[in-house]
Parts: sequence; C-alpha cells; structure tokens
Amino acid sequence: MKTFIWLSWICCLAAAAAQAAPDRVVYTGQQGPGRGRHIVLLAGDEEYRSEEGLPMLAKILAVRHGFTCTVAFSIRPSDGTIDPVCQTNLPGIAALDDADLVVLGLRFRELPDSQMKHFVDYLNAGKPVIGLRTSTHAFAYSRDKKSPYARFDYRSQEWPGGFGQQVLGETWVSHHGAHGKESTRGILEPAHRNHPVLKGVTDIWGPSDVYTVSHLPADAAVLVRGQVLSGMKPSDSPVAGPKNDPLMPLVWARSWRGDAGRTSTIVTTTMGAAVDLESEGLRRLLVNACYWALGLADQIPARANVDYVGPYRPTYFGFGKFIPNVRPADLALP
Repeated sequence: MKTFIWLSWICCLAAAAAQAAPDRVVYTGQQGPGRGRHIVLLAGDEEYRSEEGLPMLAKILAVRHGFTCTVAFSIRPSDGTIDPVCQTNLPGIAALDDADLVVLGLRFRELPDSQMKHFVDYLNAGKPVIGLRTSTHAFAYSRDKKSPYARFDYRSQEWPGGFGQQVLGETWVSHHGAHGKESTRGILEPAHRNHPVLKGVTDIWGPSDVYTVSHLPADAAVLVRGQVLSGMKPSDSPVAGPKNDPLMPLVWARSWRGDAGRTSTIVTTTMGAAVDLESEGLRRLLVNACYWALGLADQIPARANVDYVGPYRPTYFGFGKFIPNVRPADLALP
C-alpha cells in the first residue's frame, strides 16, 4: 500500500510539473477512448495561427475523447511569451520524449540541435505524424547549414525536399489557388470514402487556398482533394478550367520507413489555418486521424464530437497578426 501511495505521489508531482512548464500547456485527458495516450501538438508558424488552432484542437481531443494533449509553442526567449515569428526556439518539443503521436503546425523552423534531436528521435522510433498546412515546409536551415539536421530543410538537395517531401509526402511548391482570393472545398475521394479518417465527415471548407502538390509518392492514399472556389465563401462556385482539372490532393495518408528501420503512419493535409479549423468537417477528420494513427480505428465514433471546448474566435491568417504577450499558461483550461 505504501508503495502504491509513493508511486501515486510521484505521478502527481510529474503531472504538476508538466502543467507548470512555462513553454507548453497540458490538457489532461478525461473520459474517452484516448485515455492513457499522449498527443503532442507543435505550434510554430508565422502566418496561419497554429498557436490558436492547435490549442483548440487539443482541448477537443482531451475533453471530448480522453487524450492527454501537450501543446508546445515557439517561445520568445527574452520574456517567455508565445512568438511564432521566433523560428529558433521551441523548447516544449522535449515533450516528444514520451509522446504517442505528434501533430505539426510548423513553418520554416530552424531549431537548435539540442531541441531538434527530440523530434528526430521521435521519428526514428517509428511513431505517427500528422502534418498540417505549412508543415510541408516545416524546417529551413539558413543559419547553420552544417547542422546534422540541415537535410530537413524544405529545399534540401541531399534529402530532396527535406522532411516535408520525404516524410509527409510533399514539400513547399506553390499556391495553386489564388492566396486570399480563392478558398478551398474538400472533395472526398470516392475510392477511399470508407477510410476510417473520413468516418462521419460530410463537409470540408476553408478560406485558405489549395496548395500545389507535385511530388506525392505512389504509396500515398489520397483521401480528400481540393477544389478551388472562385471566392472566399463556402457558397462560391468552383473555378472553371485547369485549376480544378485535375483536383489537387488535399489530404493523404501514407507510411514512412525511417533511418532506424521503423515505419511511421503519416497523415498530411495542406489545410490547417486556424480559420480553416472552424470547419466541423475538417476538425472531425483530424480527430479521426488521431484515432487511426494511434491504432484506435475501431473506436472512432460514428460521428465524432468535435464541438469547441470554450469559445473559439480565431485570428484571420496573415503575417504580423499574432496576438502578443500571450503565455502558454494563459491558454490552460479553467
């Protein structure tokens, strides 16, 4: 009995320390199939407000589905506030050491080798990855080109296309839809309509544009394609002509075999702006993807609950629009 009490005390101390870490926020899993699984969400992009969208998604995963979720952010070293423009500091990435799944919302990060090692060790362990939007170009090594991780750069010649192309299935190519003028309708791929990731998904729309996808490997299963709309409302008509003939891949799944010989499950979508996540269909797809990537496909609800936990009023995408002076602790559940 004393041993049990001692172990419980140690676990409580560890949980309290994680909750108090100044570089991340932890949402403890409640009731649901995800109980006992740890998802780490990495927020670090200058444009699409992952620092707003990923905490919202993490709350849903924790409160509605039982996963314990840690959200780590790009942190300004001088004052400990969330600063997505700071490309060189994401200290909460150390949470990957005991993660079961990582969800990426990154763009052009160049992390110190000591931080990046946590990410590479995670990949080498063969654990699953879900990549959103600019995570196809998650890393850019312009400062330390001799880093052992420089090949992760989206422009890498040594490892063509870097992490994005090699692991997720695509690197940065170009905007396919007109950025800020032509929004995106997700069209479910008929051949994969019964895929677990699409369970209960009936409608996907977002104001971010379709990305060009030109390097997708043959082993990738395209689950959703992106239809370019003529305007920025979900009711706008599709653009006529070659932009929609054929439709670009928008969501795909694949497997990736790493340097250590272990195989990771990968799900990637070129959607993922904080305002895209106002789409109930996209949120449901991402929640389903978490279940599926963790081997819980048989526990995906017929229509997963993706209702917000608390208010969600995301900032529209664009550079220089992030809300300043926010600390991870400010995003904790009451």
